Amino acid sequence: MELDLKQLKYAVSLAEEKKGKDIILLNLKGISLVTDYFLLATGNSVIQVKAIASHFKEKLPEVGIPVLREEGLPEATWVLIDCGDLVVHVMTPETREFYNIERLWGDAEVMSL
Repeated sequence: MELDLKQLKYAVSLAEEKKGKDIILLNLKGISLVTDYFLLATGNSVIQVKAIASHFKEKLPEVGIPVLREEGLPEATWVLIDCGDLVVHVMTPETREFYNIERLWGDAEVMSL
């Protein structure tokens, strides 16, 4: 399933609705065989990470983005939501800084929506 720009904008808006910080959408087409996009967001606490992740799980299917798997609960320092062509990463500030996914995928285009 190919995601369109409207679906991607909606996904970004979900993180914004729950006050996620440092929201970045990476275009991994041609770089990754696993997925086309990474959506990264930071929650200020484990509770906020859980809230953001829960919001994604509830709302993404409404626009045709399936939630296939979720990893990282109940600890919730890094919750990964696998939606096939989109993988959502919601992390605490410490976890995001430590793993620095943006650097690992430095070849990916940062999309501005």
